[in-house]
Amino acid sequence: MGQLSFSLSRSIGGVIRGLEQTRSIRELTVIRLALAVSLAAALSPAASAQVKITIDHNAGAAANREFKFQQVPSPARDDRGAQARIVLIDGRLDPNGADLNALIDGRLPGDEDEPGANLFFNAGSFGGRIRMGWSDPIEIAQVNTYSWHSDTRAPQLYKLYGSDGATRNFDGAPKRGIDPSTCGWKLIATVSTIPDRGEEGGQYAVQITGAGGSLGMYRYLLFDIYPSEIIDNWGNTFYSEIDVIARKP
Repeated sequence: MGQLSFSLSRSIGGVIRGLEQTRSIRELTVIRLALAVSLAAALSPAASAQVKITIDHNAGAAANREFKFQQVPSPARDDRGAQARIVLIDGRLDPNGADLNALIDGRLPGDEDEPGANLFFNAGSFGGRIRMGWSDPIEIAQVNTYSWHSDTRAPQLYKLYGSDGATRNFDGAPKRGIDPSTCGWKLIATVSTIPDRGEEGGQYAVQITGAGGSLGMYRYLLFDIYPSEIIDNWGNTFYSEIDVIARKP
């Protein structure tokens, strides 16, 4: 299963032991924060020096239906993500949420707790993997992801891989337990918007960009998505939209 799975297993084990010993809300909060840190650490290393990750957060009253942020642009309707074929590779989607198309349809939730307008994995599960693909490789300038929830289903935690699909050992649907980098995928970035402290809920926007305006030429993108916490069943993030912006000629 590799070092990542081992680290995550250790995190889960630590939580279980902590819960058995917990006697107060304060202790539970400490365990929950420790778990968030360990989840983020288990997904390291982050992006290479050639990749920049920008994170924006609208907390409380700053959240808005237009998903306007200070640094990251609002979701687009005419990006290349809207033209992608999107496939569930691993994991189970929550039946109370939207289908995969919600990630690329340009439609945004109007409230912080609108399950039917967001995609999220089944309650109590450990996330999953989603693939976006096109008929031919495209040069990608940026990938932007958006989420909105009132509590722990707001922060984002995932690894992003890309592939041109041309290598001999390419596996277009690597299940959990298979390191995508061993079967034709390149790790682009590791993303964690889990806050060290402060409010977790609200709107999050992540912008992933490359040096010189390009992340590379890819036919496929793979999102390896994890819950922001596993202290209860409600840690799978409400993803509202994914934008893929092609580099302009």
